[in-house]
Amino acid sequence: MPLLVITLLIALKYLPMTAHLPLSRAAGVVAFGYAAFLALRLLQPEDGLMVDGGWAELRPSMVEYFACYGAAALAAVLLFAVIFMGSAADTVQLVATYLAALLLAGGSIGIGLVGLFTNTRWDNRQVRHRSATGRETALDWAEVRSVRPNWRGITITGTTGRITFSQFHGGAAQLAKHAATRAMRNAQTSTKAFATL
Repeated sequence: MPLLVITLLIALKYLPMTAHLPLSRAAGVVAFGYAAFLALRLLQPEDGLMVDGGWAELRPSMVEYFACYGAAALAAVLLFAVIFMGSAADTVQLVATYLAALLLAGGSIGIGLVGLFTNTRWDNRQVRHRSATGRETALDWAEVRSVRPNWRGITITGTTGRITFSQFHGGAAQLAKHAATRAMRNAQTSTKAFATL
């Protein structure tokens, strides 16, 4: 995806309508951000954090903090440029900068709501998820049917609901592996029970 964005920005630089925009700088920012993402991804812990009562818990990783706060800071800088230096730029540059600031601010809020302000924990009996709005979902391991990646993260589906968590959380790989093992065991148990009928 970042390579597609960089290619698109470079291609737009050669169109007469957008040639005067600082698209090469934007491509540089995207390239730097992606390099930082890859470097921070190496620091993501594989195992969940053990907390009181035998629970393991997912924690936001450095990737999510960097994405959330970095996007918010860049949006603030761009908004500052629009407000205080807008008279020096032409209308197209001003609109493009304002739209970029809005997109970055929206992305920062979205990452915060989905990644930083949620809580996912599990023990031997169940997995629990509390969203940023306080909605709590609990699934017993015996009811887990499938584990699938999607654009929002990884979704654990059970008979009474579903839980989605970020694949960038520290411990996400451990929880996904544990949930996939439980789903496979539950499917085998169901198959054996159906065969004996």
